[in-house]
Amino acid sequence: MVFDDGSSLLPATDLAIRAAKAADPARTGSVFSSEGPDPLLGQTLGIYNIEGFLGAGAMGRVYLAKHQELHRYCALKVLAPRQGELDPAYIERFTEEGRAAAALVHPHIVTTHAIGEAGGFHYLEMEFVAGYSLQQLIREEGPLAPLRAVSIASRIADGLSLAHHERILHRDLKPENVLLTHRGVPKIADFGLAKRLHFEDGRPQQLAGTPQYMAPELFEGAPATPQSDLYSLGVCLYSMLTGRPPFPTNHTLTLIKQVSQYDVPPVRQLNERVPLEVAECVHTLLARSPENRPRSALDALALLEAVMGQTKDLETLISSAFANYQDIKWSKDPGCERFRLVLQLPQGRKQIAFVEPSDHAIADQLLTISSICCEAVPDYYESALRLNSEIVHGAIGIREIDDRLVFVMMDNYPRATVDAFEIRQSVLEVAHRADAIEKLLTGNDLN
Repeated sequence: MVFDDGSSLLPATDLAIRAAKAADPARTGSVFSSEGPDPLLGQTLGIYNIEGFLGAGAMGRVYLAKHQELHRYCALKVLAPRQGELDPAYIERFTEEGRAAAALVHPHIVTTHAIGEAGGFHYLEMEFVAGYSLQQLIREEGPLAPLRAVSIASRIADGLSLAHHERILHRDLKPENVLLTHRGVPKIADFGLAKRLHFEDGRPQQLAGTPQYMAPELFEGAPATPQSDLYSLGVCLYSMLTGRPPFPTNHTLTLIKQVSQYDVPPVRQLNERVPLEVAECVHTLLARSPENRPRSALDALALLEAVMGQTKDLETLISSAFANYQDIKWSKDPGCERFRLVLQLPQGRKQIAFVEPSDHAIADQLLTISSICCEAVPDYYESALRLNSEIVHGAIGIREIDDRLVFVMMDNYPRATVDAFEIRQSVLEVAHRADAIEKLLTGNDLN
């Protein structure tokens, strides 16, 4: 969509692709050689064109790639060639666990499409999520609003429940391994592909995971379980609420002692805005004994949903959003959860907007924000469709409001992640777009 000043909005996918193509892999360490240019960037690997760099880790690099036959973008995780030399059994484990991850098809899990080898490189083709990691969100925004944090955690628990049902553990759940779409929807990445850490001083020689997010029993040599994944989920939620993990030290042996012997610092001491019921949920997930944590990811999901049910209701959010705006009057439609807003716009124009929740389960509930454009008469259908193709976010739809069919500009937002500020901004944006569309289609102000 191009605005009057000549500026335009790019879809989030386009922005992410541009950023990946502009990234410099030389700035990120990995087990690829740091000398000379990246051997894959700009090259063809099997059926993939390697077009950009997404990130790197201990095992290799992740590239933005385009499938030559399907003409779609994907995230291609390529193992460093010398990874097999360092751990000969790793390639076999990588293949087995990649196949298991490919069986997990869930809206909150990054989909694994293929696993293979080409040109001496072993790779995993995954869904390309045009967004950012949960770690980036925490780093940039600091502590999240409690409702938003609990909502993200509940969706992660939902994804874990499917994996655990399929007898697949994550073993390295942490904010870096949770990707967020441009709408804030979390997707768990890297199932079953946890790195192994070596310890001495009588400790187990191999541990799967990242120490700050590992359950206490794992440091004592106990096998990973669904409860150890839930402990990691608890650390993620703690980090979202406070901006840091419970034990932020980077010294591994010190961390092991703290996790194994000390109580988790109360979350409300670090963030007094956290409601008591949310704090209790966090510390239940972070119980030192696995028997005191939820029995399953489904139980954890139920606990998180119950906590969300005690958060601010929509009317409170609407009241906070528009309390100081004299040009916006709102009321609640009788018999339903729909809020009607009348906006006085510049040049004497007026718009009617609506805010209402969807009928989904609470973890997936959406908030629909819409504004009336004009009557939905056949004369406007072709023009409305043409305008729809130019809209980056939201869409023009047809709804029945007050016993009449009307064109509306509408957009959806995750119910649990929006706050009063975002509701206000979204209502204003949708209303102004609807007014512009009404002016284009009718030339009048009919609302």
